Amino acid sequence: MDILKLLQTRHTTKKYEAGRRISDEDLHILLESLRLAPSSVNSQPWEFFIASTKEAKDRLMPGIADFNRPRVEAADRLIVCAARTEIDEDYLQALDDQEEADGRYKDPAFKKENGERRRFFIGKYRDAGELPAWAGKQAYLAQGFLLYTAALLGISSTPIEGWDADKIDEILGLREKGLHAQYAVALGFGAADDSNAARPKSRWPAGRIFHTL
Repeated sequence: MDILKLLQTRHTTKKYEAGRRISDEDLHILLESLRLAPSSVNSQPWEFFIASTKEAKDRLMPGIADFNRPRVEAADRLIVCAARTEIDEDYLQALDDQEEADGRYKDPAFKKENGERRRFFIGKYRDAGELPAWAGKQAYLAQGFLLYTAALLGISSTPIEGWDADKIDEILGLREKGLHAQYAVALGFGAADDSNAARPKSRWPAGRIFHTL
């Protein structure tokens, strides 16, 4: 695998080949890239909603901006990421227990210490009124993993913020679940005439953005 070539050629797809499906095996890998993504203090403050059918995508369309609707319609999947607006003690205890079940605590004392550390950091953001914004930042880490896993698999992707997040909350009942929509990602296969695929990638030169200290 040529990592640099992948980074140079991965692009945001503007037009999809309608009707072409992602295999079940590749979909599993894509979803695992989200599940296994890192987050601060392993908080994992996210849930994902996968629109796999025309009916499911149509349900979300009232919240999608007009210019994004054609690519959402033609893409095979649309994944909506929502982040938690609160992290309560029940959630934290369940997280402690999941880590224990997954074998992270050979020493029971470390479970308590790690839980206290996690509660300290989350409490810090809660007290400052910044918890939803902090959780949203964690959610974007998962998006990066998804975009590049898709590229590795030869699957096209489009991160979408051209939408009404509050409307998506309403459609999916997210507020009642203690969640707020952060972004969506369309996934599928780029059309032969996707104009963005032929454009050279443009980024700042390294000398402008990297500074040795």
